[in-house]
Amino acid sequence: MRVLVIEDEPRLAENIASALREGPGHAVDCAEDGETGLAFAQNRCYDLIILDLMLPKLDGLGTLKRIRAAKDPTPVLILTARREVNSTIHLLNAGADDYLSKPFDLGELLARAKALIRRGKGAAHPTLHVGDIEVNTLEQSVSRAGQPIALSLTEYRILEYLIHRPRIVVSKQELLEHLYDFNWDHNSNVIEVHVSNLRKKMSGGDEAIQPGKHPIIETLRGRGYRLFVYKTGGE
Repeated sequence: MRVLVIEDEPRLAENIASALREGPGHAVDCAEDGETGLAFAQNRCYDLIILDLMLPKLDGLGTLKRIRAAKDPTPVLILTARREVNSTIHLLNAGADDYLSKPFDLGELLARAKALIRRGKGAAHPTLHVGDIEVNTLEQSVSRAGQPIALSLTEYRILEYLIHRPRIVVSKQELLEHLYDFNWDHNSNVIEVHVSNLRKKMSGGDEAIQPGKHPIIETLRGRGYRLFVYKTGGE
């Protein structure tokens, strides 16, 4: 998943970005003012926006209002030093999904970030199921038909992204945008390599589509990838 952090305190922004990268393994972009953050947000490639309230050029509330005015539904977690009830109500009414008062614990921020990303994908529970695959997003563990499968971090992130979209074709560009920050190599074949390895692991070492195995990752040439789900009864 990809997160945008809009925070003008460099040390705090870096701490948040490091926690998101090292824990959940998210891709993170940082902006140090509201105008830059708004320009980043307009790309619509984020799964969560973490937004400080006190920002130069365009404050957090103004940034939030413009994000929502553009009909962008990306979950927004506000960071604020204000503790007044009226301020909180105003933020929520303006379109914030949650808020944290400064100073805060990074562990709590990670927990809230994970919950908002899940809710944004329509999955309130941390354990996701598709066919006989189970993905525990808290433990970042995967099993199929009750058997644990060891994945690399990138393989896990690809599977977690696809499992939110069973039967939907996801392009290579979309995967790159949600799994990597702006520093990724646009010409890299990293996605193809990781998908190939992931497909082998999820298929027990066999990349072929087999009717008894309930999801399988398909490659659709020129279009992308799909987590295909066979219905029971061989349909």
